Amino acid sequence: MSNLDRRPPARELGGLADTAAGPALDLLPAKEVALGESTRVRRLLPTLGRRMVGAWAFVDHYGPDDVADGPGMQVAPHPHTGLQTVSWLLQGRVHHRDSLGSDVSFGPGELALMTAGHGIAHSEQSPVPHPRYLHGAQLWVALPDVTRDTAPAFEHHATLPGFDSDGLRATVLMGGFGGQTSPGTAHTPIVGVDLDLAPGADVELPLEPDFEHALLGASGGADVEGAPLAHGAMVYLGTGRRTVRVRTEAPARLLLLGGEPFEEQLVMWWNFVGRSGEEIVEYAERWNAEDERFGAVEGYEGDRLLAPALPPVPLRARGRVR
Repeated sequence: MSNLDRRPPARELGGLADTAAGPALDLLPAKEVALGESTRVRRLLPTLGRRMVGAWAFVDHYGPDDVADGPGMQVAPHPHTGLQTVSWLLQGRVHHRDSLGSDVSFGPGELALMTAGHGIAHSEQSPVPHPRYLHGAQLWVALPDVTRDTAPAFEHHATLPGFDSDGLRATVLMGGFGGQTSPGTAHTPIVGVDLDLAPGADVELPLEPDFEHALLGASGGADVEGAPLAHGAMVYLGTGRRTVRVRTEAPARLLLLGGEPFEEQLVMWWNFVGRSGEEIVEYAERWNAEDERFGAVEGYEGDRLLAPALPPVPLRARGRVR
């Protein structure tokens, strides 16, 4: 999924300055932004005061949206570098095409994982015909320096591991949780889990104390350690927790995101992750010039997205401290 902001700010990511040294319970505000012609999303990362959770660097949550009479998701070909995209649907279907030749339609419970690495281009569309509702999350994972220039790749996992326990059905998207390990390729210590909670659930979720974690209210609401978590909101849990207590009155779906705090300093601008402003400028210029670095998305009918104008000031990686 693309960041379609035509005046995207440069985000300075990474470093440990703002990583909680212990447990926290911080509600992260969402910003509503447009995605393509007909979809609006709630952007939860990066946000004021919290730019990353582990290697998770970007979180968009959308829906449920009634798209029966509209085109649904329509995101034209656009590039990425230095990151992975993790696409997760609760409702609907998305048609993914990329410059590797991947041509896949995926739906709820299926993991679409794209590793941009050196560079890739892709498009995302609701298929024709498509289900009435569209609801899901798009997440980016920053690649560490050792693999950030790796060859691009796309993985589609139609089934994922998980378990049922005390009103909870857990599905492991990335990393390991509850003795289950996702088949998705991870480049840093990370965890991503879909938590499907029944009405009246009261569970203690096991956490890795060396990780920082957050919970996203993907559908419905929940009580997290006594604090309310509403639909479309996210709460940051900090580090040092071995468990977190979650309770529900009605059915709810949460996304647990976490990982080892990401120490490297990054620059994220538009759809690129790099290590310096000069790299970002090069990526943008090469994409707009149709350079072979990113390839072409075959089968998409329409124009690709051009990189917006670069900011008038140099882009720098300064970590989390302003």
